[in-house]
This record gives sequence, C-alpha cells and structure tokens, in this order.
Amino acid sequence: MISTSDIFSIASKKEFEKITLKVFRHQYEHNAVYRQFCTLLKKNPSNVKRIIDIPFLPIQFFKSNRIVSNTNSDEKIFTSSGTTGMITSKHHVTDLKVYETSFRQAFSLFYGNMEDYCILALLPSYLEREGSSLIYMAQDLIEGSQHPDSGFYLNEYKQLIKKIIELDEAGQNVLLLGVTYALLDLIEMHSFSLKNTLIMETGGMKGKRKEMIREELHALLCKGFGVKAIHSEYGMTELLSQAYSLGNGIFECPPWMDILIRDTEDALSPIGYNRTGGINVIDLANVNSCSFIATQDLGKKYENQTFEVLGRFDNSDIRGCNLMVQ
Repeated sequence: MISTSDIFSIASKKEFEKITLKVFRHQYEHNAVYRQFCTLLKKNPSNVKRIIDIPFLPIQFFKSNRIVSNTNSDEKIFTSSGTTGMITSKHHVTDLKVYETSFRQAFSLFYGNMEDYCILALLPSYLEREGSSLIYMAQDLIEGSQHPDSGFYLNEYKQLIKKIIELDEAGQNVLLLGVTYALLDLIEMHSFSLKNTLIMETGGMKGKRKEMIREELHALLCKGFGVKAIHSEYGMTELLSQAYSLGNGIFECPPWMDILIRDTEDALSPIGYNRTGGINVIDLANVNSCSFIATQDLGKKYENQTFEVLGRFDNSDIRGCNLMVQ
C-alpha cells in the first residue's frame, strides 16, 4: 500500500526514486489499462528498475478509458475543456483529499501562506463549464485566503479593475490568477502600475485570440500590469499536481512531481538536458490513477531540474505514442 503521507514528505532525489518505483509497481498491479499498455511494451516490475525504464501512458487514454488504480468509486470526475463535438479527457478522482493536499502544499511551497493574499480569479472559460480541476483548486485557495475580497470574476472587468487598484494601493498582497486571453482583455481596458500584485497566467487563448509566443505575451502583460514578471501555472485535467513559474517561463516542480523529456521521433526514448522534446510527467499525487503521463506538450529540461514549455505537438507529429489509443 502506498502512503500519501510518504508522497508528500519526499525530501530527496533518492526518496523520490524509491517511491516512484513503488508507485509504478502498484499501478502495474492495480491499473488494468496501464498494465495492458506496459505489457504491449514488454515492461513489467521485473525489468523496470530505474525511473528511466518506466513507460509513460499517452495522455489521450484519458479520453477513452477510466484510468484508476483502485476499486473505489469516483468522488469527482474532472473534465478537460474542448470545442463542441470534441472528445474531452476525464480524470476519475477517487480521493479528493490527495488533490487538496497536493495543491495546498505546492502553493505554500512556492508562495507561502495563502492567508497572506487576496486571491482574485479571472477564469471565464473555466467558470462557464462543469468539471474544471482549476476551478476546484481556485475555489479552495480563495476560501483558504479568508480575505473578504477574494473571489471569482466572469465578465465583470470594470469591477475587477477597480478592486485590483483599490487593494494594490492599500498595500494588500494580491494574486490575480487569470486565463491568458482574459488578462489581455483586462490590460486593453486599463493600464496598471501595480506594486503588490502577482499576475499568474494559466491556460491559453481558448480559441478567443491568436496564440502568441511566451516572450511576446509576457512582455505585453508586464507592460500592461506594470509588473516585472509574469507567473505561470503548469497543470492539466489529467494531473493532480502543478508546476509553477515565478517568471521568464521557467517552471519548477514540487518534490512529488518531475518532468522527463522524450524524443519527438521515438516516444519511448528519453533525451537529455537542454534539448527540445515531448514532456513526460511523473505526478505521484496521481497514485490512484496514473502517475506516468506522456503529454502533448513540447518542452526542454535544464540541469538544475527546471523546465520550459515551448508549445504543443501537432497530432500528426506524435510518433510511437499511439499503441492502444482508441
């Protein structure tokens, strides 16, 4: 049995490796879909002795399978956003406490006590649908901040502008968590000069605006909000952990999460530092579903264990990842 307290108390690389291999063995044993995938690749606990040997399940599996590693019933099903008619991912969560521990502990690690902030969430695309894991997290952080002005904003841009200025001028620490296109909408309506506010962008354009490269986007947001850096959150429906960037698009993982980079031509071959490839995520908070996920994101990892997200695979570019995908 895997103890979640062990997962969230990892304090060294050695501990991470030990628990990761233990989680692999557990999921091989108890997750039928993952075991079938491993069997196709001729991987099993007898020949998986290092993290580098572990197979990463293509993220598309979450669109067509119930990915779970126990027999418990679902407490929540998180769903990804998608255009009409698109098949969305479903993450069957059998223990919400694990997710809550993961995002609360990660927030504390990167930002300190949530009670030190007023948390404002500008997440229209997410608020307008059911099943968003980001909304679940934001709601919990808003409540945990215990600040009377913390809350969600949908399309109330004028009220939000007034509130941000009021709080910032009063010296209140503010965290504005916003979907990218909505943050751009906001600075087109008002030019800020903020001293006590962190801007954290999440998600993307959601089809509302043309995609932009990060340097251009962050330069616009820095100028519009009058801040030196734009923070970012890297998470997804299929994960129960987030990596954070405190600026310049350089992300860091909490101790129970890690990133590996795979070859774009051969999905089963990991590559080294400073090279662009597909992002594989180890998320030990996903102990009850699958902790080893091959995403559709492109990125680069550095020797200090930080990483960048550089874009997404075009579907036609995904090679070696399509075994068993329905």
